[in-house]
Amino acid sequence: MSKAKSEEYTRSGVNIDAADQLIDRIKPLAESTRIAGAVGSIGGFGGVFDLVKAGYPEGSPRLVSGTDGVGTKLKVAFMTGIHDTIGVDCVAMCVNDILAVGARPLFFLDYFATGKLEPGVGEKVVAGIAEGCRQANCWLLGGETAEMPGMYEAGEYDLAGFVVGAVTDETELRPTSTAAGDVVIGVPSSGLHSNGFSLARRVLFSLVGHTVNDRVPGDDRTLGRRLLEPTRIYVRLFESLRQSGVPVRALAHITGGGLWENPQRSITPDLAVHLDIDALRSMRQPLFTYISQSGKVSESEMYRVFNMGVGLTIVVPAADASATIRALEAFGETGARIIGRLEKRTDAAVHIAGVSESVIAG
Repeated sequence: MSKAKSEEYTRSGVNIDAADQLIDRIKPLAESTRIAGAVGSIGGFGGVFDLVKAGYPEGSPRLVSGTDGVGTKLKVAFMTGIHDTIGVDCVAMCVNDILAVGARPLFFLDYFATGKLEPGVGEKVVAGIAEGCRQANCWLLGGETAEMPGMYEAGEYDLAGFVVGAVTDETELRPTSTAAGDVVIGVPSSGLHSNGFSLARRVLFSLVGHTVNDRVPGDDRTLGRRLLEPTRIYVRLFESLRQSGVPVRALAHITGGGLWENPQRSITPDLAVHLDIDALRSMRQPLFTYISQSGKVSESEMYRVFNMGVGLTIVVPAADASATIRALEAFGETGARIIGRLEKRTDAAVHIAGVSESVIAG
C-alpha cells in the first residue's frame, strides 16, 4: 500500500483503502476454492490457470482471465447521450490488464444491465465493444443483456466485461524476471481512461459547476467529449514490442490506485519502483492540472487516483531502454519515455521523490 492518501476521492464516495481491506478479507475465501491448475492468488492483473496441471496435454497454454467495468465514466455517457465509445473502455480495461501477464486476448464477453431496455442505446454500446475487440484482436464471443426494472434510473445502465487470453512458458511475464537496475518506461494514456471519474465529476460538475458542453481553458473539445475519450488499448503496441525482440520483463496497467499502487504489482516484493517526478510531470495532460487546481487536490493524491498521463509502464533491462524507445517510436508511439527504475526495497514499494503535497502548480 502506498503512503499517498485519497481524502478527496473518499469525499467523492470512493474509498481505495476500504477496497484494499476487502481484497485482504476475501483472499482466504478465494484460496479455499483452489483446484489443480490454479496459479498465484487474487490481486494480480490477471488470473492464470495452468491447463497442464489440470490434466490437459503437455504443451497446452496457460489461460489468463480478467474482468472489469467502466465505473462512473458511465455517468458522463448518460449526461452527454454519447454511448458508442464506452464499450471501447470496457474492452480496454480488461485486455490491458491481462497484457501485464503477457497474455494474448482470445475472446471477450460483456454484461449489459438496465432498468428498461432501449435497443438503440444497447446497439451503440455493443458497437463500441466490437470496436474495442477489433483493436485488441479478440473475438466478441457473446454476453448477457439483463433488463431489471427498478434497479437503475431511467436512461441508465451498467456495463462489465470479461476476457480470456493465453500465454506459454515463453511468453508469460513473471515478476521474478525483474531485477534491481531495470528501467521503467511510461507509455502515454489518452486521458483519464476509466478511473477517477467520481472525483473528476465531483470537481468539474459539482464544485466548479461545468456542464458537459463547456470547454476548460486551453482545450478545444467540450468537457463531455474530453472525458469520454476512450481508454487506449495497448495490445498491438505490446505485440509490436515482442516482434522487435525487446526483452520486456514486466508491464503494469495504470488503473485505480494510479502510479502509487499499480507498478508494484508487476515486480517481486523485494524490489521498489522509484519514479522520476520531472519525467512524470512532462507526461501530464492539462485536464489533470485543471482538476487538481479546481478541486484543491494535492499532486500526491492525484497520482493515487488518476493515471496522470501514464497508461502503461514497461520494465526492461537498462541496457535495452534505448532500443525499447526506438521500437515504440517505430510503432508510432512518440510519447514514451523513461520515468524511473527498480531498486532493492528498503521501505515503501513505490517512491515518487519530489511529489508535492500541495495543489499542482500552473
